[in-house]
Amino acid sequence: MSSNGTPRRAFLWGALGAGVAVGATGATLPTRAEATAPDPVVPFHGIHQAGIITPAQPHAVHVAFDVLTDNRAELTDLFKTLTERARFLTAGGTPPDPGISAPPTDSGVLGPTVPADRLTVTVGVGASLFDDRYGLANRKPKQLTPMTTFPNDHLDPAESHGDLSVQLCADNRDTVVHALRDIARHTRGAMQMRWRYEGFNSPPRPAGTPRNLMGFKDGTSNLDTNDAALMDRMVWVQHNDQPWTTNGSYQVVRRIRMLVEFWDRVSINEQENMFGRRRDTGAPLDGNHENDVPNFAADPIGSAIPLTSHIRRANPRTPQSDDSRILRRPYNYDRGVDTVGNLDMGLVFVCYQQDLQRQFEAIQNRLADEPLVDYIQPVGGGYFLVLPGVQNTEDYLGRGLLT
Repeated sequence: MSSNGTPRRAFLWGALGAGVAVGATGATLPTRAEATAPDPVVPFHGIHQAGIITPAQPHAVHVAFDVLTDNRAELTDLFKTLTERARFLTAGGTPPDPGISAPPTDSGVLGPTVPADRLTVTVGVGASLFDDRYGLANRKPKQLTPMTTFPNDHLDPAESHGDLSVQLCADNRDTVVHALRDIARHTRGAMQMRWRYEGFNSPPRPAGTPRNLMGFKDGTSNLDTNDAALMDRMVWVQHNDQPWTTNGSYQVVRRIRMLVEFWDRVSINEQENMFGRRRDTGAPLDGNHENDVPNFAADPIGSAIPLTSHIRRANPRTPQSDDSRILRRPYNYDRGVDTVGNLDMGLVFVCYQQDLQRQFEAIQNRLADEPLVDYIQPVGGGYFLVLPGVQNTEDYLGRGLLT
């Protein structure tokens, strides 16, 4: 039952019905010609969900939800509703007109026609969904656990974990806000927001990789998403203990607060030694250009790039560490000021990988007690298994899990 005494299932059936009505009324979808700039459409259907290897859009929101449904049938309805809303929102179109006596079917914040705006909707499941509520315990992947608390973390329980994750990314902030409101409306009574992180990508300045709020380029040595074989080895789940997870990916979301008032008083030389890169160009300290590969083997005692530097700890570039690389997709955030007047800003760290323990956790363990920990505080987030993609209009998110 919901808080007002209405069965949650009523919300779900109403939400799913609204989703079906969009198709039944012939919602206006962009044609191929209309799907070019300035309003491109990122395809929703495919073996993988969009929003992972999709080039990062400028704006994002990452949200974790607690599921409120009473049983597995209602949970299935929830996933079907999420699928219907994501399918419509990412394609764009004109919402149906309910008539003058009914509430509008859309918030209207994007105007009478919803633009696609390169929106992607990426949905994952957390370890807590596999408790005894829905009979899914025997389908839980072995490596999907609550997010580990590492030695230098300051995790807030209210901002950690969750049954479901939804990542929304688009070219404009109002598109992301609109999508979140739409999904929240259609799933009301079935899931409740647990935490929300809103982020933005800075444009490259002056060129190359965008910068984080410490002033350094973030993600220079990222995985090449155009290399399909590399993605199959490092990002997409293959031959897991649970076959339904194949073509999914493990997602890590962590809000990392940056203590910028203290950081801004540190000398540039010390800042660069902590990162292992030049702040102006992004080049490694033993190179001249951003994409130069640091030669750690030629610098075994850390004369050029300190042994404690972030890039050297995170990726030592040895045969043993090669298989622990991750696909980074981070966003900057700014939450204003905290209760004592300090700036609350930093990084919504997001990464994707095939294996949480082999990749993210191996890197995080290498980074323990690095010099940067005096200036950053991981405060929340979670681990999630991003579901395989939706193949066609008959398919829905989580079908392999729930059937």
